[in-house]
Amino acid sequence: MPARAGAVGCANIARPPARPPPDVTQDPPLPLAPAPAPVEAVDARFLQSLVGFNARMAALKIIGQFVPRMAQFGLRVVDFSILSLIRHNPGITSRQLCDALNLLPPNLVGKIGALERRGLLQRHPHPLDGRAQSLLLTAEGQALMREAESAASQLELEATPALSAAERRTLIRLLQKVHGV
Repeated sequence: MPARAGAVGCANIARPPARPPPDVTQDPPLPLAPAPAPVEAVDARFLQSLVGFNARMAALKIIGQFVPRMAQFGLRVVDFSILSLIRHNPGITSRQLCDALNLLPPNLVGKIGALERRGLLQRHPHPLDGRAQSLLLTAEGQALMREAESAASQLELEATPALSAAERRTLIRLLQKVHGV
């Protein structure tokens, strides 16, 4: 095909010089270490020396029992916490709940609405802050939480049989120091 007038041909484009071939004189790969002997007993002493590891393992054990126990009441862990705080702090605001439970306000809004639709709590205008709402349990919410808190207290005893009452109080106090209460 004839070249068009004014077209620049590919032959006139400067090309970069060809790259040299890769260096084939690289060192040979190091030999693999011999396979270790099978692990018969796991050494977790370092992990067991960490507060975070032990707190997490204890929490997993207790929450694993708490979740099905609260499911009997139609509650998730966060629902139980919200309703318990409202029960013991009638008139608490959503902002105070968020602060106490370390929740973001958008995450709490839907939970409050769902609990209200279930007839467990009511919202009332706050007596001092026109922008806030006071939260109160309904009679149904009060009755449910009496049973749920009783079950939670019983579960704590069942989940920590190796602790005396004094040790349980000490453990709670120490954990509260760790998380800043």
